[in-house]
Amino acid sequence: MTINTIGNASTGSTASQVTTAAKAGGMTQSDFLKLMTAQLQAQDPTNPVDNNQFVSQMAQFSQLQSTQDLLGSVKTLNSTVNGALQTSQVLGSSNLVNREVVVPSSTVNYAGATVNGAANVTVPGDLTVNIIDGGGNVVRTMTVPAPSSGLTQFSWDGKDDAGNALPQGTYSMAASNAGSPFDTYVAGKVTAVGYGGSDVGTYLQVAGVGGVALSQVAQIL
Repeated sequence: MTINTIGNASTGSTASQVTTAAKAGGMTQSDFLKLMTAQLQAQDPTNPVDNNQFVSQMAQFSQLQSTQDLLGSVKTLNSTVNGALQTSQVLGSSNLVNREVVVPSSTVNYAGATVNGAANVTVPGDLTVNIIDGGGNVVRTMTVPAPSSGLTQFSWDGKDDAGNALPQGTYSMAASNAGSPFDTYVAGKVTAVGYGGSDVGTYLQVAGVGGVALSQVAQIL
Protein backbone atom coordinates (compact mmCIF):
# COMPACT_ATOMS: atom_id res chain seq x y z
CA MET A 1 0.00 0.00 0.00
CA THR A 2 1.42 3.39 -1.01
CA ILE A 3 1.18 6.02 1.77
CA ASN A 4 1.70 9.68 1.03
CA THR A 5 2.95 12.07 3.71
CA ILE A 6 -0.01 13.34 5.65
CA GLY A 7 0.10 16.57 7.56
CA ASN A 8 -2.36 18.21 9.88
CA ALA A 9 -4.04 19.99 7.01
CA SER A 10 -5.31 16.66 5.67
CA THR A 11 -6.68 15.42 8.97
CA GLY A 12 -10.25 16.47 8.20
CA SER A 13 -10.20 14.96 4.72
CA THR A 14 -8.72 11.70 6.00
CA ALA A 15 -11.93 10.86 7.84
CA SER A 16 -13.92 11.39 4.64
CA GLN A 17 -11.49 9.21 2.67
CA VAL A 18 -11.63 6.49 5.30
CA THR A 19 -15.43 6.51 5.34
CA THR A 20 -15.72 6.40 1.54
CA ALA A 21 -13.14 3.64 1.13
CA ALA A 22 -14.59 1.52 3.90
CA LYS A 23 -18.11 1.80 2.48
CA ALA A 24 -16.82 0.73 -0.92
CA GLY A 25 -15.09 -2.25 0.61
CA GLY A 26 -11.70 -0.94 -0.55
CA MET A 27 -10.15 -0.50 2.91
CA THR A 28 -9.54 -3.18 5.50
CA GLN A 29 -8.88 -2.68 9.19
CA SER A 30 -5.17 -3.24 8.54
CA ASP A 31 -5.13 -0.55 5.83
CA PHE A 32 -6.87 1.88 8.16
CA LEU A 33 -4.35 1.30 10.96
CA LYS A 34 -1.46 1.81 8.51
CA LEU A 35 -3.00 5.07 7.34
CA MET A 36 -3.52 6.30 10.89
CA THR A 37 0.04 5.34 11.86
CA ALA A 38 1.43 7.22 8.87
CA GLN A 39 -0.67 10.23 9.77
CA LEU A 40 0.67 10.27 13.32
CA GLN A 41 4.26 9.85 12.15
CA ALA A 42 3.94 12.66 9.62
CA GLN A 43 2.20 15.16 11.88
CA ASP A 44 3.77 18.49 12.71
CA PRO A 45 5.13 18.25 16.31
CA THR A 46 4.27 21.90 16.85
CA ASN A 47 0.70 21.33 15.74
CA PRO A 48 -0.27 17.72 16.51
CA VAL A 49 -3.41 15.96 15.39
CA ASP A 50 -6.44 17.05 17.36
CA ASN A 51 -7.49 14.27 19.74
CA ASN A 52 -11.16 14.77 18.98
CA GLN A 53 -10.60 14.33 15.25
CA PHE A 54 -8.49 11.23 15.85
CA VAL A 55 -11.13 9.67 18.08
CA SER A 56 -13.83 10.61 15.56
CA GLN A 57 -11.98 8.82 12.77
CA MET A 58 -11.54 5.71 14.92
CA ALA A 59 -15.24 5.77 15.81
CA GLN A 60 -16.29 6.10 12.16
CA PHE A 61 -14.23 3.13 11.07
CA SER A 62 -15.36 1.06 14.05
CA GLN A 63 -18.99 1.77 13.18
CA LEU A 64 -18.47 0.86 9.53
CA GLN A 65 -16.61 -2.31 10.48
CA SER A 66 -19.46 -3.31 12.79
CA THR A 67 -21.97 -2.67 10.01
CA GLN A 68 -19.99 -4.81 7.56
CA ASP A 69 -19.75 -7.61 10.13
CA LEU A 70 -23.51 -7.39 10.69
CA LEU A 71 -24.19 -7.57 6.95
CA GLY A 72 -21.96 -10.64 6.72
CA SER A 73 -23.89 -12.29 9.55
CA VAL A 74 -27.22 -11.46 7.90
CA LYS A 75 -26.05 -12.97 4.58
CA THR A 76 -24.94 -16.14 6.36
CA LEU A 77 -28.28 -16.36 8.17
CA ASN A 78 -30.16 -15.76 4.93
CA SER A 79 -28.22 -18.56 3.22
CA THR A 80 -28.96 -20.91 6.11
CA VAL A 81 -32.67 -20.08 6.11
CA ASN A 82 -32.90 -20.49 2.32
CA GLY A 83 -31.19 -23.87 2.57
CA ALA A 84 -33.66 -25.00 5.22
CA LEU A 85 -36.63 -23.77 3.16
CA GLN A 86 -35.34 -25.56 0.06
CA THR A 87 -34.93 -28.81 1.97
CA SER A 88 -38.42 -28.42 3.43
CA GLN A 89 -39.89 -27.77 -0.02
CA VAL A 90 -38.23 -30.86 -1.52
CA LEU A 91 -39.43 -33.05 1.36
CA GLY A 92 -42.93 -31.59 1.12
CA SER A 93 -43.02 -32.16 -2.65
CA SER A 94 -42.18 -35.83 -2.17
CA ASN A 95 -45.91 -36.31 -1.48
CA LEU A 96 -46.45 -35.74 -5.21
CA VAL A 97 -44.62 -38.93 -6.19
CA ASN A 98 -47.05 -41.25 -8.06
CA ARG A 99 -49.52 -38.36 -8.41
CA GLU A 100 -50.65 -37.02 -11.79
CA VAL A 101 -49.74 -33.39 -12.53
CA VAL A 102 -50.46 -31.11 -15.46
CA VAL A 103 -47.36 -29.32 -16.76
CA PRO A 104 -46.53 -27.11 -19.76
CA SER A 105 -45.62 -29.04 -22.91
CA SER A 106 -46.06 -28.69 -26.65
CA THR A 107 -45.44 -32.41 -27.23
CA VAL A 108 -47.00 -35.69 -26.08
CA ASN A 109 -45.24 -39.01 -25.67
CA TYR A 110 -47.73 -41.58 -26.92
CA ALA A 111 -46.95 -45.00 -25.42
CA GLY A 112 -50.12 -46.87 -26.39
CA ALA A 113 -52.40 -45.43 -23.70
CA THR A 114 -54.76 -42.46 -23.81
CA VAL A 115 -52.93 -39.15 -23.41
CA ASN A 116 -54.48 -36.42 -21.27
CA GLY A 117 -53.72 -32.80 -22.04
CA ALA A 118 -55.01 -29.30 -21.49
CA ALA A 119 -54.98 -25.83 -22.99
CA ASN A 120 -54.95 -22.49 -21.21
CA VAL A 121 -57.96 -20.90 -22.85
CA THR A 122 -58.08 -17.11 -22.89
CA VAL A 123 -60.95 -16.80 -25.37
CA PRO A 124 -63.96 -19.02 -24.49
CA GLY A 125 -65.56 -21.00 -27.31
CA ASP A 126 -64.92 -24.21 -29.23
CA LEU A 127 -61.30 -25.23 -28.80
CA THR A 128 -59.50 -26.82 -31.75
CA VAL A 129 -56.73 -29.26 -30.81
CA ASN A 130 -54.40 -30.60 -33.50
CA ILE A 131 -52.12 -33.62 -33.06
CA ILE A 132 -49.11 -33.43 -35.38
CA ASP A 133 -46.69 -36.22 -36.28
CA GLY A 134 -42.92 -35.97 -36.72
CA GLY A 135 -43.31 -35.05 -40.37
CA GLY A 136 -45.42 -31.99 -39.56
CA ASN A 137 -48.68 -33.61 -40.70
CA VAL A 138 -51.88 -33.01 -38.74
CA VAL A 139 -53.06 -36.56 -38.00
CA ARG A 140 -55.92 -35.74 -35.66
CA THR A 141 -58.14 -32.72 -35.15
CA MET A 142 -60.41 -32.54 -32.11
CA THR A 143 -63.03 -29.96 -31.16
CA VAL A 144 -63.38 -29.43 -27.42
CA PRO A 145 -65.97 -27.12 -25.80
CA ALA A 146 -64.35 -24.36 -23.73
CA PRO A 147 -67.20 -22.33 -22.20
CA SER A 148 -64.91 -20.38 -19.87
CA SER A 149 -61.33 -19.13 -19.60
CA GLY A 150 -58.70 -21.22 -17.85
CA LEU A 151 -57.43 -24.76 -18.25
CA THR A 152 -59.61 -26.85 -20.55
CA GLN A 153 -58.77 -30.54 -20.49
CA PHE A 154 -58.86 -32.92 -23.43
CA SER A 155 -57.71 -36.46 -24.18
CA TRP A 156 -56.30 -38.24 -27.22
CA ASP A 157 -56.74 -41.97 -27.75
CA GLY A 158 -53.79 -42.34 -30.11
CA LYS A 159 -55.89 -42.59 -33.26
CA ASP A 160 -56.00 -40.46 -36.41
CA ASP A 161 -59.08 -38.80 -37.91
CA ALA A 162 -59.99 -42.03 -39.68
CA GLY A 163 -59.93 -44.03 -36.46
CA ASN A 164 -56.69 -45.81 -37.25
CA ALA A 165 -54.26 -46.49 -34.39
CA LEU A 166 -51.06 -44.50 -34.78
CA PRO A 167 -47.58 -45.78 -33.91
CA GLN A 168 -46.13 -45.00 -30.52
CA GLY A 169 -43.77 -42.04 -30.35
CA THR A 170 -43.57 -38.30 -29.82
CA TYR A 171 -46.22 -36.04 -31.32
CA SER A 172 -46.72 -32.29 -31.20
CA MET A 173 -49.97 -30.62 -30.23
CA ALA A 174 -51.43 -27.20 -30.90
CA ALA A 175 -54.57 -25.61 -29.49
CA SER A 176 -56.41 -22.54 -30.77
CA ASN A 177 -59.74 -20.79 -31.04
CA ALA A 178 -60.64 -18.54 -33.95
CA GLY A 179 -56.97 -18.20 -34.85
CA SER A 180 -55.81 -17.42 -31.32
CA PRO A 181 -53.20 -19.96 -30.16
CA PHE A 182 -53.17 -21.18 -26.55
CA ASP A 183 -50.46 -22.67 -24.38
CA THR A 184 -50.74 -26.44 -24.13
CA TYR A 185 -50.13 -28.81 -21.22
CA VAL A 186 -49.83 -32.55 -20.71
CA ALA A 187 -50.60 -34.76 -17.73
CA GLY A 188 -48.00 -37.17 -16.39
CA LYS A 189 -47.13 -39.15 -13.28
CA VAL A 190 -44.48 -37.78 -10.93
CA THR A 191 -41.71 -40.38 -10.54
CA ALA A 192 -39.18 -38.40 -8.47
CA VAL A 193 -38.50 -35.07 -6.77
CA GLY A 194 -35.17 -33.22 -6.63
CA TYR A 195 -33.40 -29.89 -6.23
CA GLY A 196 -31.82 -28.33 -9.31
CA GLY A 197 -29.87 -25.48 -7.71
CA SER A 198 -30.79 -21.86 -7.12
CA ASP A 199 -31.72 -21.27 -10.79
CA VAL A 200 -34.17 -24.18 -10.98
CA GLY A 201 -35.20 -24.82 -7.39
CA THR A 202 -37.31 -27.87 -6.58
CA TYR A 203 -38.21 -29.91 -9.66
CA LEU A 204 -40.38 -32.92 -10.45
CA GLN A 205 -39.48 -35.78 -12.73
CA VAL A 206 -42.64 -36.33 -14.78
CA ALA A 207 -43.14 -39.47 -16.85
CA GLY A 208 -43.19 -38.71 -20.58
CA VAL A 209 -42.01 -35.14 -20.02
CA GLY A 210 -38.82 -35.08 -17.96
CA GLY A 211 -37.72 -32.58 -15.33
CA VAL A 212 -40.19 -29.78 -14.62
CA ALA A 213 -39.78 -26.96 -12.09
CA LEU A 214 -42.30 -27.22 -9.26
CA SER A 215 -43.41 -23.65 -9.98
CA GLN A 216 -44.55 -24.72 -13.47
CA VAL A 217 -47.10 -27.26 -12.25
CA ALA A 218 -50.49 -25.98 -13.41
CA GLN A 219 -52.67 -28.59 -11.74
CA ILE A 220 -52.50 -31.66 -9.51
CA LEU A 221 -54.98 -34.37 -10.45
